[in-house]
Amino acid sequence: MNSSPWLIPRLGVNIDHFATLRQLRGTPYPDLVEVAKRVEAAGAHQITVHLREDRRHIQDRDVFELRKKIGISLNLEMAVSSEIVKIAHKVKPDWVCLVPEKRQEVTTEGGLDVLKMKKKLAPLLRDFRKKKIKVSLFIEPDVRVVAASHELGADAIEIHTGKFCNATQKRYGAKSASIKKKELKRIEDSAVLGQKLGIHVHAGHGFDLENVREVAAFGRIEEYNIGHFIVCRAALVGVDQAVREMISAIQAP
Repeated sequence: MNSSPWLIPRLGVNIDHFATLRQLRGTPYPDLVEVAKRVEAAGAHQITVHLREDRRHIQDRDVFELRKKIGISLNLEMAVSSEIVKIAHKVKPDWVCLVPEKRQEVTTEGGLDVLKMKKKLAPLLRDFRKKKIKVSLFIEPDVRVVAASHELGADAIEIHTGKFCNATQKRYGAKSASIKKKELKRIEDSAVLGQKLGIHVHAGHGFDLENVREVAAFGRIEEYNIGHFIVCRAALVGVDQAVREMISAIQAP
């Protein structure tokens, strides 16, 4: 692996699955603003939420309330949907992260097909810039897509690390080790190119306390957006401790 000047990465905590617990029974708890404030107090740098078209967890009111009441950056993950774009323009989060979305998927399964969607994405990015909202594109670890994202004028890329993380958890059986090695190289190559082009480099999807350290060891990722593991860990040790542990993992791998 090539060495690079060390970056002190930021942690964005995706709180979607705290909302999932609430939506399961239609209760008023857990209160997402309270969760976000605990995350902030524990040292996280950003709150991330995904306002899905089917509203399976985060609701419109959540996004507006978080925008008003948190003291750290708000990152809104969203599909390339006219309905959600209108809401984003009203909320004015610090960041939007454009992601692919399928109604039937459990979680986001891959990156945007930026190469095919350039004509559709270009006006969206222009409109967000007019609103002074920074835009990140959620992409596969592919240098061609990094270059295309830069050409579109995206402020950042967020590298989809799902396949690498699945491989570290041995979900591909005997092929896991070779897939892990290949994906780790793709992630690093994408991050290196992003740095060279001057685009911000973020990463997310599937991280836990162990596999995140391997990516953090590059010293090239500025920001990690992590949700499911932190929510699961919080059930055992509490939100504060779960956040602190992840900050330690990404900043001192």
